[in-house]
Amino acid sequence: MGLFSGLSEKLNHVFSKMTARGKLTELEIKQAMREIRIALLEADVNFTVVKDFVAKVSEKAVGEQVLKSLTPGQQVIKIVNEELIALMGSSNSKLEVSPKPPTVIMLCGLQGAGKTTMCGKLSQHLIKQGKKPMLVACDIYRPAAINQLKVVGKSVNTEVFEKGTNKPAKTAVEAIKYAESKGYDTVIIDTAGRLHIDEALMDELREVKKAVSPTEILLTVDAMTGQDAVTVANSFNDQLDITGVILTKLDGDTRGGAALSIKAVTGKPIKFCGIGEKSGDLEPFYPDRMASRILGMGDVLTLIEKAQSAVSEEEMKKMEKKFREASFTLDDFLVQFENMKKMGSISDLIGMIPGMGNMKISEKDIDESRIERFKAIIRSMTKEEREKPDIIKSSRRKRIADGSGTTIQDVNQLLKQFEQTRELMKRMKNGSFKMGKGKNRFPF
Repeated sequence: MGLFSGLSEKLNHVFSKMTARGKLTELEIKQAMREIRIALLEADVNFTVVKDFVAKVSEKAVGEQVLKSLTPGQQVIKIVNEELIALMGSSNSKLEVSPKPPTVIMLCGLQGAGKTTMCGKLSQHLIKQGKKPMLVACDIYRPAAINQLKVVGKSVNTEVFEKGTNKPAKTAVEAIKYAESKGYDTVIIDTAGRLHIDEALMDELREVKKAVSPTEILLTVDAMTGQDAVTVANSFNDQLDITGVILTKLDGDTRGGAALSIKAVTGKPIKFCGIGEKSGDLEPFYPDRMASRILGMGDVLTLIEKAQSAVSEEEMKKMEKKFREASFTLDDFLVQFENMKKMGSISDLIGMIPGMGNMKISEKDIDESRIERFKAIIRSMTKEEREKPDIIKSSRRKRIADGSGTTIQDVNQLLKQFEQTRELMKRMKNGSFKMGKGKNRFPF
């Protein structure tokens, strides 16, 4: 299941009925609004937020311009898209940077929201931007929390400052002095969480805030908890006046309600979203891109960014040359598979391609284990076979299958897929590109 897939499907069902009709009456728009309202409530969007959202869309949708337009359905989709963007905060909210280093980022949240792991993800994100971050262990209650942060720090090459079970506010102050002396420009404080909000937790967090005056107080919230996430965000905001939210587990089986409600309920922006387990699985939150994904319009910009971070410019140029010369080999195919893996799960990537977000693509179509089999097959070939796949006849196919622990059928599939990709390149080179049909559209 892709991001917001349930909500996307329902909204697109409403939209397809509208666009099929041509002209729309006020009654038809009201009926569509009722269906949109139900879809949002089922996606666990806050009731008041849904009420306001539908009222705003309805008011614009029944205007003269829309009803008399030649494409009223498209106009309504445009209005829904604009209002979704406004609902989630209009534009991307960047991290504030302190004029006098270090910038202090305080991470808070309930236990189990993925806060400690998020410290590592945030650190890696900042390192990519040329920053020099340091992590601070201020969760002194949860058994092994300090060790967990050390493991996280080591995995992203970031120093962890800790003073055992000393008072968190005191540790935070000492950490900032240490960071200044060592030239760290960003300090990320991992604070204690609880299974639920209590006064003792809030008192401690307020003490840390008072002691170090953080530039950012970011709340880590589990997107899969739906409306509970919004309630948690509200409570933390009332007590601490947070500066932003990080939504984790946005790749899970989430109904999406939290992402659509948090900004409207708390007034604070979502700054990042966690979209996987790996340390690089953190994306800045762009309301316009998220709205685009929800409406099944794809998210080309994020797709491009993922590709750029997975593939170096040099590799890109090399591949372009091969495209032009149609000199694509199985070695290049192997590189493509490696790069695809770096970009994340295939179902998520497909959801970012415009027009494909709502296609019924089953797990069978995107069997990710097939990529691993294909890689093993290519690695079992000789250099000559990789460069001239036409020489791979039946005896060679059997040897390759045995050597890679796969079947002859798997080898045949790979070679067929490779041939189709080469054919596609030729057509693109000649300017006669059309989307393929049938079950072999995707190279996986």
